[in-house]
Amino acid sequence: MSRFTRAGRAGPWVRAISGAGASAIALILAGCAADGGTSAGSYGFPQAEQDDKAPITVWVDSDRVGAADAFKKANPGVKIDVVTYDGSANGSNSFRTKVQLFDRAGKGWPDVVFSTQNNDAAWASRKSNGKQAFAAVLNGGLVPDKTLGSFTQGSLTPCTVEGKVHCLRNDLAQAVLWYDKSLLDEFGYSVPTTWEEYQALGEKAAKEHPGYIVGTTGDPWTPEVYFWGSKCQANGITGPASVTVATGTTECRRAASMLDVLIRNGTTPNVSVFTPEFVKKYSGKVLVMPGPAWYAGAIFNNPQSLDVPAGRLGVGAPPAWQGDGAVTGNVGGGTWFVSSHSKNLKAAAKFVEFVTTADDYQVNVAPGYPAYAPAADKWVKKQESSGYYATDLQALIKAGSQIWSGWGSGIFSQEAIWAKTVTPAIAEGRSLVDLLPEWETAIKNQAQVNGYTVK
Repeated sequence: MSRFTRAGRAGPWVRAISGAGASAIALILAGCAADGGTSAGSYGFPQAEQDDKAPITVWVDSDRVGAADAFKKANPGVKIDVVTYDGSANGSNSFRTKVQLFDRAGKGWPDVVFSTQNNDAAWASRKSNGKQAFAAVLNGGLVPDKTLGSFTQGSLTPCTVEGKVHCLRNDLAQAVLWYDKSLLDEFGYSVPTTWEEYQALGEKAAKEHPGYIVGTTGDPWTPEVYFWGSKCQANGITGPASVTVATGTTECRRAASMLDVLIRNGTTPNVSVFTPEFVKKYSGKVLVMPGPAWYAGAIFNNPQSLDVPAGRLGVGAPPAWQGDGAVTGNVGGGTWFVSSHSKNLKAAAKFVEFVTTADDYQVNVAPGYPAYAPAADKWVKKQESSGYYATDLQALIKAGSQIWSGWGSGIFSQEAIWAKTVTPAIAEGRSLVDLLPEWETAIKNQAQVNGYTVK
């Protein structure tokens, strides 16, 4: 999963693809376009002269080294060079920055790249300074239609630009409601099924069991849990370069109003789940917590975090607002890209298809909920058979297809905007409802800087 470790390990960068060294006559005979690819590619994009025996270079973060190892074991005949980097974690933008350098140099592109970000397809699918887009088109025959059609409904939406699929999702990060069954039973509380019940639980816990919490608001993905799950149109990407931003709607205000109450009474503290403070103050005191699928291993079943004992952790469906259908947000979920510049597209495509669909990795090794539906079913069964959980995990499967499509994946980072604009203001004691106009302005400004038309 993309955020099991929030910060990846930066590693050496290598240039695996040699620069264009052919003569002008050879370029003309090959029919090369000005940006280095052939003028007509069989997969719907310009491509370099292919060599099925050429090694491929794959960039992964430290958590995805296991994916590369699994591929090597299953495909010993494919030559692969693995390079670790930070995966663009925490909005570092390293993937895009390096590609821009390679574009200027006309060489150096890796064949495959893993990214922790869901918004990379927005830029990787575009031409840059007249150079061809980095991301290869996958639904033009490079990856079988049957494979693409087997991903969880909606999971490839962040990878799809104007009908063209430019990446494959590694895992989903649908938000669900995690809860400590033992604590709820002890206190006589029920699992909330609506956000109104969720707020009521927080208010009751604050009075009857001070110090216990029902969530947090201290992480940059807070809007992806609460506001995305409320159908707040703060990030309505409506086209390759257009976005609708409207934080004054009922859907945005209801989420902000609820959180204002719970922040004030201390049941959704403004503390990151990845801090020593969180572990020290709230171990054994989390009643419920809305959060992504990867919270299971990163937060709850983790000796370095809350370390919830076996038999206590349950998972419920995403709460719904009364009178509205249940939807959920998505907090991460990595993506795999094939470079359009690759000299061995066949091997590169084979790699990304393997690491996103094969049981050898997605079921047997991967820590996160697979985006590929057949693997997800097997992964869930494996997790359920472990004996760790207090409930089945069917809520994860259902939530995987409930991710609201009204929150898009633009070039700019919503998490970075929230962290800079809203998190410090919450720390100062300001109301989220009052902050909604400032949040909207910050989103609009960042979108315009990145070339979006804002509505």
